[in-house]
Amino acid sequence: MTALLEVRGLKMHYGTVKGDVKAVDDVSFSLEAGESLGIAGESGCGKTSVALALMKLQPGNAKFLGGSITLDGMNVLALDDEKIRREVRWKRISMVPQAAMNALNPVFTVKDQIIEAILTHEDVSEKEAEKRTLELLKRVGIDPSRAGNYPHEFSGGMKQRAMIAMALACNPEIVIADEPTTALDVIVQAQVLKVIKTLQRDLGLSMILISHDLSVVAETCERTVIMYAGSIVENTSTVEMFRHPLHPYSVGLIGAFPKLTGERKRLESITGNPPNLLDPPPGCRFHPRCPHARDVCTRIVPPLLETHENHMVACHMVNRHPEYR
Repeated sequence: MTALLEVRGLKMHYGTVKGDVKAVDDVSFSLEAGESLGIAGESGCGKTSVALALMKLQPGNAKFLGGSITLDGMNVLALDDEKIRREVRWKRISMVPQAAMNALNPVFTVKDQIIEAILTHEDVSEKEAEKRTLELLKRVGIDPSRAGNYPHEFSGGMKQRAMIAMALACNPEIVIADEPTTALDVIVQAQVLKVIKTLQRDLGLSMILISHDLSVVAETCERTVIMYAGSIVENTSTVEMFRHPLHPYSVGLIGAFPKLTGERKRLESITGNPPNLLDPPPGCRFHPRCPHARDVCTRIVPPLLETHENHMVACHMVNRHPEYR
């Protein structure tokens, strides 16, 4: 079955006065219709850069150097700005941006901002757009009587849910949620995640959820991709990822996560710091922090290979590089 979204060998760098920041290097993954995919990793690993690339929302200093993004058979990178704006963003793929609580315009009511998104992309009357807006707000748990409020009159959780409603305004096939629970307390986080899971199930949405919080990914996603320093190091089902992580970085991330049951153990952190992507280390980018690194890891970039059914890992030790045989 052909995936709804296919990303293959995507490479995108940011040009700076000091050189190119290698933010996205040879990233490949797919998203099926109705599937929920989590992209996790430390801050600065390239998660948001990948999300922006999917909608061609990258900043002006970004450069696509290779790869492809295919949405239902359509080459996204080949589309001009007007076609992307009118035919892809909001209508096919929408996004709940990072720091969404600050994304609403403070001088317009919440209702007017959602109505504007609908009228910009669809040929409907203002009355129809308003009706749909009130239905969307109700669906995300906001009383329609609050639609005429300004953003400052909403709590943090309500602003987040309003942004989710806006992302759904034009009935997209894919919704990207970038750190949707950042800066929210745990009770409101649970409420927002429940809204996201319910909408994804009821509307049959395909979803990409970006987070550095593995508990959020575990709660909402069927499949998990782990990124490190601009590349994917592991890709498998969420259940498999938490039960049998294979890449040393994934093992470290999950090992640093506290367990609610079982024996109490001291959490282990990953030593060192992520590399400078202006000048990343040769070979495997994780090798300076990896407890299992060997000489080959410092010289050769490990390919992302399927080691078990539907479980892909980029690690010489796991994939048994010929030099180890």
